[in-house]
Amino acid sequence: MKNLLKKIAVIALLSAVMISCSKKSEMPADPETETTQNQKVIAYIKSLGFTDAQIVESGDNYVADGDIVFSKKMEIPADNGKSITEQYYNGYIVTNSTNIRVKIDPSITSMTSEINSAINQWNTVPNSKLKFVITTGTIYDILIKVDNTIGGSTCGQAYLSTSNGKAGNTVWINQNLIKNNSLAQRTRTITHEFGHTISFKHTNQSTTTNVPGVGGTDAQSLMNGGQCGSGATVLSAKDKQATAVLYPL
Repeated sequence: MKNLLKKIAVIALLSAVMISCSKKSEMPADPETETTQNQKVIAYIKSLGFTDAQIVESGDNYVADGDIVFSKKMEIPADNGKSITEQYYNGYIVTNSTNIRVKIDPSITSMTSEINSAINQWNTVPNSKLKFVITTGTIYDILIKVDNTIGGSTCGQAYLSTSNGKAGNTVWINQNLIKNNSLAQRTRTITHEFGHTISFKHTNQSTTTNVPGVGGTDAQSLMNGGQCGSGATVLSAKDKQATAVLYPL
């Protein structure tokens, strides 16, 4: 009888420990830790030249200057962006730049022609090794998809390239907003967002300086922000020059 009672006691103790561990594993993340991470992400975004007024919280992300997306869970680069002094790029070049694989989500197959035209613009920049390629496989670098919930006058959004040499992994297109734009303007939106994935920021962002050797403002830049539906539809001479500087042959 004593042995039976001992066994029951041991089983009860083990059960209590297992329940306790289970409850512990289900505890929510420390809100203080989450807040600290968010503050670090915001500080990093500001280190790239964006102001508080340009940064908007959007679910699991922050969006800067309308269409440049930063995950709240992103890994903050070791230099925190402080060593970056060049314009319209964030300092992080895509390492597999000769084979950047683009996956077209089923939601946006109706815009395959525009996507191909956008890719062709980047792929034909003189003196640049940059190459986007369409893939139908499960391994890709960038997923392009529809997101009609972006709202407002934002035609699209994208992640910037990362500090570990990867392209920004998602482009979102507000198809409902741009569907009545001209073919050239729809292509422009996609070309612009691909530009963000390979490190380019907005050419007309007043708080930044220039890509080395490519100085001055550029009213014809396709990477100018805030020009959805009305901006340049082809890469300007300076856009191409900057691309060749960052991704030379």
